[in-house]
Amino acid sequence: MTQQDPNPQPENALKKHFHRVGGRRAERASALMPGVLICVTIALATTFIADHYGGPVMLYALLFGMSLHFLSEEGRCLAGVEFASRTILRIGVALLGVRITIEQITELGIGPVITVVAGVTLTILTGVMVARLLGLPRDMGLLSGGSVAICGASAALALSAVMPRHENHERNTILTVVAVTALSTVAMVIYPLFVSVLGMSNDQAGIFLGGTIHDVAQVVGAGYIISQHTGDVSTFVKLLRVAMLVPAVMAFIFLYRRQRQAESEGEGARKVPMLPTFLVAFIVLVIINSFGVIPPVAVEGFTDLSRWCLVTAIAGLGIKTSFQKLAVVGWKPIILMVVETLFLLLLVLGFIFVGGVGS
Repeated sequence: MTQQDPNPQPENALKKHFHRVGGRRAERASALMPGVLICVTIALATTFIADHYGGPVMLYALLFGMSLHFLSEEGRCLAGVEFASRTILRIGVALLGVRITIEQITELGIGPVITVVAGVTLTILTGVMVARLLGLPRDMGLLSGGSVAICGASAALALSAVMPRHENHERNTILTVVAVTALSTVAMVIYPLFVSVLGMSNDQAGIFLGGTIHDVAQVVGAGYIISQHTGDVSTFVKLLRVAMLVPAVMAFIFLYRRQRQAESEGEGARKVPMLPTFLVAFIVLVIINSFGVIPPVAVEGFTDLSRWCLVTAIAGLGIKTSFQKLAVVGWKPIILMVVETLFLLLLVLGFIFVGGVGS
């Protein structure tokens, strides 16, 4: 007589559970694949164009995505496009942490730190005030001010991720990314001329370029045009501005906590966490990188992965936005961001020539 297993049922139930979970994940992956592949394809194409012919890759990704807006109306691609524009975006923002160390921040001294903190804070407040004068919503002033003050398109995407969603949320994000990318490209060309005309030292030039140009790539491009030392200083100052993304995102979370909580409850979701996972990951990576335990090769790899994630995410945002919706907004957001850029420019020049920062 063969002895039977006394507990066959729990094992069978466990197997069925794993089969169900695996089946749901496979279905989820299958649903996401078409949209994600389209966004990745746009990222590959636009990166190739930017690397070989020059120009801002994020702007290219936006425009390519917007030309495929019809895909956002097709059920097959919609889930993947939404995944790219939200989840992949947050992964990209989190990985920005490998570019910053606490030592880089402390090496700059107190002058550049005060310049950056004041620049970020006052530019965001200026954005809110100018938006009110132009009759634009406060959200637009905060989002555009944060993107101009911190790190351009990357900041716009990170701040947008923690702001409450409404009918114009994605349109405002796209507008901000397009405008800040264009302004950053113009600044990369024009600001080195200011350095020459105003007779700045290498340290002053680095603080000026790193403290005013919006996107990291344009800061690097402008800084190393002048000298190796200027390029190093401008990169460090820019990374300090990128580090300001943490307190800015935390401030936005606190400011919009009630609205996000109400939005979450309306969707039947769980309670909104005080700190989003991607921000915690960003802080952890900064701390780990500060101890020097991440090899340079890994830092470079994570930086590239972050850039790929952000370009893929912005392609998804582009697909979800139509030219027709952007045309309705008019010139007011452009005026807003030009004013914010000029304010930041004058403020940093004031710190350099009046406050003696970098001399």
